[in-house]
Amino acid sequence: MSQKFIKSQNKNSHSLAYRKYFTKAVYDNSFIETEQLAEFIQTQASVKKSDIKAVLDELGGAMKHFFELGQKIRLDGIGIFKVGFSSIGVVKLEDCGAANITTRRVLFQPETTRVVVGQEKKADGSVKQKYVNAITLLKDVIFEETHDNAMNATASSGSNSQTPSGGSNTGGGSNTGGDNPGGGGDNGGGNGEDPDQ
Repeated sequence: MSQKFIKSQNKNSHSLAYRKYFTKAVYDNSFIETEQLAEFIQTQASVKKSDIKAVLDELGGAMKHFFELGQKIRLDGIGIFKVGFSSIGVVKLEDCGAANITTRRVLFQPETTRVVVGQEKKADGSVKQKYVNAITLLKDVIFEETHDNAMNATASSGSNSQTPSGGSNTGGGSNTGGDNPGGGGDNGGGNGEDPDQ
């Protein structure tokens, strides 16, 4: 199995990426629901599907509880979840408060794994390892082109273009996410992706 993609040309003449080609992810129109997730986990562990489903059904409520306490949640092998929000800017300090908070969101910072990709010999003769931080959940995902674009296609963030990222922060204020390197808010665009798709 693999993540499917199609090739798509940017037709926005106002874009710096005009007429460049990008890959777009293609997804199945159906979702993997809790039932199917529980069935799969049952094949990987010595726990009954009914028990797994009960835990998954309670996961949302448990996360909400800890978000209300101002906590960040780390799920091993998945990543960190926390609350983020936008707020309206005001001139006076005394006018700044909870009433200024507009858009609320859940920020997600995926877990990463260090992967060695080679070695570099330095001038002094020592050897330094070169590595990248790969997102654990995506490390082994295989990509495959498809010509079936009847499914929903959305812009991927892996294209190697030199276009600047685009988009803006919804809510008209500052995006508050704390220590979330590498994303998590809904600021459109990302490194190398087509900002106009």
